[in-house]
Amino acid sequence: MVFVPRRNNNIPAIVVELKWNKSVDTAISQIKQKQYVECLKDYRGEVILVGISYDCSESKDVNYKKHRCKIEKVYL
Repeated sequence: MVFVPRRNNNIPAIVVELKWNKSVDTAISQIKQKQYVECLKDYRGEVILVGISYDCSESKDVNYKKHRCKIEKVYL
């Protein structure tokens, strides 16, 4: 998912990759390897890369989802 701020805002763009039972490093690596940031070719400024990984667990609460998150900043 890519979130692009409206023009004339000092808000960074955000690229998010979600994973299931993988590492957050895998999610960030996929953003970089598949060059997801390329869709922001007309954007200039800070971009936040977010990798989120959900882990399946043996919890009795079906609504509980254990997750990890990693955030990196890049500039275009």
